[in-house]
Amino acid sequence: MARYPLNLPIDLKRDAEQWAEAQGVSLNQFIMWAVAEKVGALRQDLNDPNFPHIVYRRGAAGIPVPEVSGTGIRVQTIVVAAEQWGMSAEEIAADYDLTGSQVEQALAFYAAHRAEIGRAIEGERELEAAHA
Repeated sequence: MARYPLNLPIDLKRDAEQWAEAQGVSLNQFIMWAVAEKVGALRQDLNDPNFPHIVYRRGAAGIPVPEVSGTGIRVQTIVVAAEQWGMSAEEIAADYDLTGSQVEQALAFYAAHRAEIGRAIEGERELEAAHA
């Protein structure tokens, strides 16, 4: 593994430390995860440049899934909360420890990628029904 000195603005470092603590990882692990996420997305060229805070990560099945960057929260989770559970953007933000902006971007991403997210939601429903 290579070492690389990193200079971060104080506010960014503080935010990264808070996110790392919330994720239960060290700052080093969090930064490595964030860089790996970004490099992986750039390699795959899956991310939509219109939604810079939504990134694709490979789920357990190896299928790319859009998530709110740095949170591990899938866009489809936010959509289900809004559309099926009737939660407001503010309620979603509070329940999932997100900002209002993150929720709004996830919902805007859904509006632009409705078919893709809809298939993921339907696939999950079918899986749940098969195991019920």
